[in-house]
Amino acid sequence: MEIKKELTGNKLKISLEGRLDAVSAGDLDKVIQSDLNGVEELIFDFADLDFVASAGLRVLLVAQKRMNKQGTMKIFHVNEDVMDVLEMTGFSNFLDIVD
Repeated sequence: MEIKKELTGNKLKISLEGRLDAVSAGDLDKVIQSDLNGVEELIFDFADLDFVASAGLRVLLVAQKRMNKQGTMKIFHVNEDVMDVLEMTGFSNFLDIVD
């Protein structure tokens, strides 16, 4: 998976490309742990994300919990397959997913 980051002021946009699985979730977790200091708005762009596994869901949960304390988190451009996973797991109930 490729992770692209774009920081503008207190807004961080993270674009994901490929598969967010057990192998790549650790890389995203490192970004969440190290790059969110001072961030008030976290944007995920899932336009090129093909798949998300349970390990990836855990990282999204960690990011959401952290941003609940310091700002907002939104997810854009979720494809149908990834949305199915988010809906089946109940994550769509608490993540801010924007069409």
